[in-house]
This record gives sequence, structure tokens and C-alpha cells, in this order.
Amino acid sequence: MMNCKEVTRLISESHERALTLRERLALLLHTMACSGCTNYGKHLEFLRKATRRLREGDSGSEP
Repeated sequence: MMNCKEVTRLISESHERALTLRERLALLLHTMACSGCTNYGKHLEFLRKATRRLREGDSGSEP
């Protein structure tokens, strides 16, 4: 089983490249048991969406 350091690296890499089947399965197994890495993935996704909206000019507030 992968450790948290390896998993967080894979979570970050998954946004840049397609993971192999082995990597996806290892990630799935680890995150099923580790709430810390699951939260890391959720936070990273939130940050990516927020920066994408800022880059596109949508601040999310009404004019």
C-alpha cells in the first residue's frame, strides 16, 4: 500500500497527466482508508476550480 506522501504526489499528478490503471487503483485503495488524503484531493480540486474561475474572469460575486 502506498504512503500518504506518494498518494498526495499522485493526486497532484492526476491533474497533469492520465494515471495508469495501477496508479488509479492504488490511489482508490489508499483514499478509501485515509481521510487526510481524501481531504487533500478535495482541497486541491477546490483550489483548481477557484483559480480557473479567476483566470476566466468570473469572481463569483454579483455586479
